[in-house]
Amino acid sequence: MSARAPAQPARSTPSPPALPRLLAGTHGDRAVSLGEHLDRHGRVPLGPRRRGAAELLELVEASGLRGRGGAGFPTARKLRTVAEARRRPVVLANGAEGEPLSGKDQVLLACVPHLVLDGAAVAAAAVGAREAVIAVGAGGDRAFTATRAAIAERAKRRLDEVSFRLVGVPNRFVAGEETALVHWINSGVATPTFTPPRPFERGIGGAPTLVQNVETLAHLALIARFGADWFRALGTREEPGSALVTLAGAVRRPAVYEIPLRLPLAELLAWAGGPSSRIAAFLIGGYFGTWVAAEDARALVLLDAQLRSLGASLGTGAIFALPASACGIVETARVSRYLAHESAHQCGPCVYGLDAIATSLERLAWGKKRERGRDGRLERWLEQVRGRGACRHPDGATGLIESALHVFAHERDQHTRGTCSGAGRPLLPVPGSGRS
Repeated sequence: MSARAPAQPARSTPSPPALPRLLAGTHGDRAVSLGEHLDRHGRVPLGPRRRGAAELLELVEASGLRGRGGAGFPTARKLRTVAEARRRPVVLANGAEGEPLSGKDQVLLACVPHLVLDGAAVAAAAVGAREAVIAVGAGGDRAFTATRAAIAERAKRRLDEVSFRLVGVPNRFVAGEETALVHWINSGVATPTFTPPRPFERGIGGAPTLVQNVETLAHLALIARFGADWFRALGTREEPGSALVTLAGAVRRPAVYEIPLRLPLAELLAWAGGPSSRIAAFLIGGYFGTWVAAEDARALVLLDAQLRSLGASLGTGAIFALPASACGIVETARVSRYLAHESAHQCGPCVYGLDAIATSLERLAWGKKRERGRDGRLERWLEQVRGRGACRHPDGATGLIESALHVFAHERDQHTRGTCSGAGRPLLPVPGSGRS
C-alpha cells in the first residue's frame, strides 16, 4: 500500500496546515534513514535533563491523544495504569494489522520506522520500561525488513536506553487483538484470552505490558518533541490531531492518507483524485465497521462524534468506496465467511453462530431458493449472537452484516427474487480465498 500525504490534493482543494506530520519526508521506494530522520526531527528529548516520566505523562494527557488501533482509548490513561504497576513493565508496539482493508501500520513501519521506535522509547520512558517489543504482521516483508534495519541503525549509534525486540505475527484477523498478541508472544498461539489478568496487569513474560498501536506511538514521538498545543492544532478539542486513513475501492488514487481529524469525506475523495466510477456506499472502519450509503456520506465529516449518528466510527481508519456496479450483499457475504473462518473458535457464538449467519447470507447472495423468503431468520440469528461472544469478534461481524442488510435493502429484495445488480470480479480483499 502506497502512502500519500495531503501535499498532493486536487488543485481545487487547499492543503491543510501543518501536514504531513507522520508521513513527512517519506520516500516511495525506501525507508527514511536514521540520518534523514534526525535531520528532520532531531533526537527525542528524553532523560533526566530533558523530559522525565512525570512530564511525559502530563504532556500526553494534555495532548488528548487517543489510540489509533481502533478502540480509541485515551493514551494517557493506559500509560498511567502501566506506570503504576509494581513490576517493571514492557512496551508492546502493535503493528500486526490483521484488518485486510488497512495498510497504515505497514506504511509507517516500512517508510518511517524510526518514528515508531522513537514513540516506543517515549512510552518506555513514561512507564519505566527497559524493553520494547515491536510486532509486525505477516505479509509485511518490507515493513519487517525496514524495522529490523532501523533497530540495527539505532543500536550502532547507541541511541536508546530501551532495548528493542522484533517479532513476526501470523496473518490472522484476531491476531492484532491485544490479548491475542500477548498470547502469541508468550506461547506461540494467537488467540484472545478473556479472563483476568489483562495485559496491563500481566502480559509479556508475566510483566505488566503497555500495548499501543504503532500509529499511536508515532504520534507520541512527535508530541514529545513539539508539545500538546502543536498536536491540538488539528482536529477538535475532543478528537485532536491527525490520523492515517487507508482509502481504497472506487477512487483514482487509493493509498494511505494522513488527514486532520474533522476532514470532510468529500475532501478526502478529492485528494484521491475523485471517484473512478459512481459510488454506491462506503465501508467505514474496516471489517468491523459500518456500511454507509453514498447519499448519507456526502456531507460526512471524518470524526467519530459525527460518524456515531450513522452507527459508524473510523476504527482502524480503513475506508472502502464500493462502486455502484458491485453488489453490497455479495461483497458482505464474502467478508462474513472470512470473519467466520477467522474466529478464535473459543465460544459457541463464533463457532456455530457466525458460520450459520455466513451460510445464510451466502445462500441469499448466490440465489439458493430456500433463502429467498424474508422470514426474519437471519435477523434473529444476528440478535442471538450479538453480545454473547467471549470477545468482540461476533459483535464486529454482526454489526457489519446488519449495516449491509439496511444499506443494501434494495439489493436484498432483488436477491429474494433471484436477481442481482452486481457485475464483475469480487472487490473486497479476503485473505486466503485465492482472490481479492
